[in-house]
Parts: sequence; C-alpha cells; structure tokens
Amino acid sequence: MYDSLFFLETSPTFQNGHTVDYGLYFKTAVMNVIENFPVSIMELVPQVIENRYYKIWSNSTIDTSGFIYEDRFDPLNPENDLLDKNDDGGSDLQFQFEIPLYNGTKYILVVTTYHPANTGQIEIHMSGLKNVLFTRASKSMNIRSNYSSALTTSSPKYCRDYLTRSYYFETLQINVMKTDSYDIWSESEIETYGYLYKDDFDSLQPFANLIAEHSGKCNNHQLKFNIHLRANTKYVLVVTTYHPNETGKFNILISGDNDVTIEYFDSKQRSCSVGDRCHFYSTTIGLPLDDILRGEIRDNVTLSNQSNSIGISSAITILMFIGGMINSLFSYLTFQNKDTRQVGCGLYLLASSITSLLTISMFLINFWFAVLTQINPRTSFSILRGGCILIEPILKLFLYCDSWFSACVAIERAIQVFKGVRFDKNKSKRFARWIIFILPLCIIASLIHESLHREMFKYETETNRTYLNNDKSTIKDEFESENNKTSINTIYQSIINPHISCVTRYSSSIQIYNIVILYFHLLVPFIANLFSALFIIFGSARQRSVAQTDQTYIEHVRQQFHEHKQLIISPIALLILSMPRLIVSSLPGCIRTSENLWLYLISYFFSFAPSILIFVVFVVPSKTYMNAFKSLLDSWRRRIHQ
Repeated sequence: MYDSLFFLETSPTFQNGHTVDYGLYFKTAVMNVIENFPVSIMELVPQVIENRYYKIWSNSTIDTSGFIYEDRFDPLNPENDLLDKNDDGGSDLQFQFEIPLYNGTKYILVVTTYHPANTGQIEIHMSGLKNVLFTRASKSMNIRSNYSSALTTSSPKYCRDYLTRSYYFETLQINVMKTDSYDIWSESEIETYGYLYKDDFDSLQPFANLIAEHSGKCNNHQLKFNIHLRANTKYVLVVTTYHPNETGKFNILISGDNDVTIEYFDSKQRSCSVGDRCHFYSTTIGLPLDDILRGEIRDNVTLSNQSNSIGISSAITILMFIGGMINSLFSYLTFQNKDTRQVGCGLYLLASSITSLLTISMFLINFWFAVLTQINPRTSFSILRGGCILIEPILKLFLYCDSWFSACVAIERAIQVFKGVRFDKNKSKRFARWIIFILPLCIIASLIHESLHREMFKYETETNRTYLNNDKSTIKDEFESENNKTSINTIYQSIINPHISCVTRYSSSIQIYNIVILYFHLLVPFIANLFSALFIIFGSARQRSVAQTDQTYIEHVRQQFHEHKQLIISPIALLILSMPRLIVSSLPGCIRTSENLWLYLISYFFSFAPSILIFVVFVVPSKTYMNAFKSLLDSWRRRIHQ
C-alpha cells in the first residue's frame, strides 16, 4: 500500500498588494458554527488511478479541518458540490476521511484550520493500493482589469431591495474577449453589494436582465462573482452598498485567463417601476390600481388599521359601485321597454346598460382583489395568477365596450338625420345586433396581448439585519451609521421576506402597440361622438332652413345647438373624465407616488365615471326615454298599492 504525502503552509502570499493564494472564506457556511471567521485555505486535487476507498488525513501541530468537493469549489457557496467534511476524525485534532473515489472524476480537497488566522505546516497523507498524485488547484490570479471609483452624495440612488430608495450606485460595463470563467470582486472600506446584468440595466426595474447578485456574504462584506461570461455579450455590473446612504471609495478587480475591459456605463432611466415599495410611478401607459396602492398596503394588517388612503379609497369604491348599480339598473329597466327599442339606438343603450353594470362590478372586484391579496401574502399562487392575467383586461373590455356603444348611438343618430324619412328602422336594429355581437370580440382581440404578457414575479428581500457577538447578543442593528463597522468576528441574522407581484413585460414594439390601442379606444369613440353631434346639429339646421325660410341658417344652427347641446357636452365631459388617467400615465420621468398618491387615485376613479353616468347622459335629457322610465315607475306604484 502506498502512502502519498503532501506538505503545505497555510500562510498566504501576496502579489501587487492583492491576495493571490487560496483566499479567505467563511467556514461557518459549511461548518454551521457560530464563528464567522475568515480562514486561510488550501485547495489540493487528488488524482486517483483506480475506483476504491481511500484514506485521507492530516498531520500538523494546528487543529485542521477538511472538505472534499466534487468537480469544483466555490468559496462564496461552500455547500455546493460538497461531498464530505471532517474536523476531528483523526487523532490530535486532525481531520481524516475514508471515502470512495473514482477515476476520471475531479475531486478538490480544501484544507483549512479550525481556528481563525492559524498558520503552520500541514502534512496531507493519502493511502491506496497504488500511488496517488496530489496537485494544487490552480489559483493564480491574473488581474485583467482594475477600476477605481467612489460612491458619493452626488451618485445616483435607486431602490435595490424594494424597501428604500436610498442606495447610491454606479454602473460599469464589462466586456470579455473570450468565453470563459472570470472572478469579479471589490475591495473597499464600505460593505459592497453587487448585481450583474446581461445586455442592459434599468434602475427602476432592478430585476429585469439580472443574472447574478452577491451581498458580500462569505467574502468579508465585499461583492464577489465567479461566473461564466460569454464573448460579444454586454454585461453591466452595478456596484452599490449593503446599507442605505453609505458612501466611500471602492476598487473593482477582474481576473481570468483572458483579457477583460471594464468601463463606466451610463444607465439612462428608460422606464419606471409602478407603485412598488419604493413608491415610483411608471411612464408605461395604463395605471393599474394594485400598483398605485401597493406602497400603501401593509402586509398582515387588518383593513381597519391600514392607512387613511386605503380607508378613503375603500369608501369611494363602495359609493361608486352603489351609484353605478343604481344607474345601470335604471338604464336597463328603461331600455327593456319595447318603445325605447324601435331603432338601433335603444339596443345599443340596452347593451351599454349591461356592460356598465359589468364594468362597475369588475371595478369593485379589482379594488378588493388588489387590497386583500396584498394584505394577505399567503394567498394561493393560482388565485394571484388568475387575477393577474384576467381582472385588468376584463375590466378594460367592459370599459371600452361602454365607450364604443355610446359612439354607436351617436353615429346612428347622425345617420337618422342624414337619411331623414328614408331611414329604415328594421335594418337599423338588425345592424345593431351584429355590432353588439362583433364589437366585444374586436376589443378582446385588441387586448389579448395584455394577458399574454402578464406574469407573476417572485422575489425576496432581506430585512432586519442584526449583527451578533459570539454569545448572540446584538451589537449592531439594521442600517446603523456606517462609522460603526462590524468587527470581523461577528455574524448577522436577518429576515427573508418573499414577495409575489403581477408584472407586465412588453417589448418595445408591443409597448408601442399598447399605447396606440389605449389612445384608439379613448379618442376614436370621442371623435365619433363629437362629429356625429356636430353633424346632427348642422344637418338638422340645414333641413329646417329649407322648410322654414322665416329664419336664417345661422339662427337654425343656434336653435339646434340649444336643443341638442347635450350631444356636444356629453362626449366632452366623458373625455375630460377619462383623460386624467391617460395624461398621468403619459407623464415623462418618474414621480414618487407617495407624494402624488391622490392625483393617481382620483385619475383612476374618474376614468370609471362614464360607466356610472349612462342614465344621466342618455336617459335624463331625452323626453322619450324619461317618459318610458316614468311610465315604468308609475306601473310599479300601481302594483305596490294594489
């Protein structure tokens, strides 16, 4: 039996001021002990000739620990690929393994000390039937790029953790000449946090294009990546801090076997995150209610203990629902009368009464779904996904149907004026039935992209980070002044909070299409209403000026305008009520919703006002429709008093 022997020293070596030996790592991640100490390590690669059990042990005057990995060893994630570990399996506080090893498989033996900063000579023995070769793991550090900068109070800020918009950051672009693995790390007196993105970085969509992140854990509070990068690919490194409002100098170093370039990258703000916990507003067209309220709703807090904005919004929603229900019911009962459905207008208004009821019902469902699912984070994922994909598009479907049915009423009235006595009532009703059937299908087709691009986004945030001494007593609370740095022999505890959000991811072409569709469904019905009203006024005035020559054409126009002024006022009023939501959604730049919350809420509520005003807009100004409604009320009174 052969006994292979390998000598090593645990003291580190340095080159150009940078550690180039086998590094420091936090053995607590593997050993699960309280001490969170940086420990000198050595990596050895045993090369076995046959498949069998081998005995591996150390001999030293210092207390040793050993870890065996298969294929690779990552100091930042020391539990990955771990095959076995041992501390005092041998005599005199030495590690010892008896483990099966296989030819053709790469094994890495990590030799370290039990106590921090211990140095000394260690003998590594490995016994087998045939000679076994030991080689050091290649850890030469070829520094390919070195970038120095500083985070200052002039640096941009962003919300990296969905909690506070108080993290200074700097963005760097990395380009590699050859596809390979590279090490990227920071050296700084501040605790750094790193994010690596592919292709691009948007500070207001911090999870888009994200491929890796590192909080400094297991690396002395400095960001570090050991990552496979591809040539001809743009990578963006975001250097920020673990604690908010921290500033200081930092160096970013990149090592590898091939050339690397690193340079400053100007991350222009291209979009915004709507209503997230950093309270940003989005320029993306559309203003979902759940995004507006997300920053106002507190998890696991009863509705009565929520903020005033939630309480007032709840009251407004209920009042609008009650008003909309009464409006829709009165309108529906009015147009159930056959006398009001002699032409297509009555059918359009009957359909509009139904869609108005559906709109205000979905409006109520949307509000309470947004509130209750955010209050209760344990809501079923399938329920969240279903609401994310369906509620907002269905709400828009009914809202747009209302607008288009109103436009159809105006267009038919204009056709009546144009044809005069040649107007065919039966043909008008047949055509109206087809329009009522086809129009919702066309609107669904125009909105199908929303459901296809809505998805559930899962992420986690770390909060309540607290540093502990060895006796687990608190020595530093979360977000304490950066001058009170954590001593090296401490660990921390924190709370990981899971989050699920409904997000919409549009490509640039789909985003343009979405903008066009929104403006189309708002402006085209308005234009149809307005021009039909003008045609009715001027057309009626022209016809009367021919039959009644005692008045001039201008006088007839004024008279018709006075008689039909509601046809002009109604579409303008409906447009004014709908425009705030569109205008706010189209504002350039990002505004904090916490500072403009009621602007967004009022805009959102106003956009649904047309759906609760059908009775007021179409029934009240019409003598025919009001007479039908009054007749209905009279018949009810007679039945009650019988």
